[in-house]
Amino acid sequence: MEYVRQTMRSADLSGVIELPPTLRNTSVEIIVLPVENDVPKNPKKKIQFDFLKDKVPPLPDSFFDPLPEEELQAWGL
Repeated sequence: MEYVRQTMRSADLSGVIELPPTLRNTSVEIIVLPVENDVPKNPKKKIQFDFLKDKVPPLPDSFFDPLPEEELQAWGL
């Protein structure tokens, strides 16, 4: 397993990680280990739905209103 090990000033990490007060203004050792591979083995191509943009009307604001009580009961909610 590959890793990186480096000593540096804690002030250089101020924009990257929040250090506890006891480690501020000191030299710290940084060890970087891989957790998991973020790149999928078989990346899937993202589907673009831009072609629907002109064919589907926008949702009205009322779409996001709560459902009436009888509608919720009909769905068993």
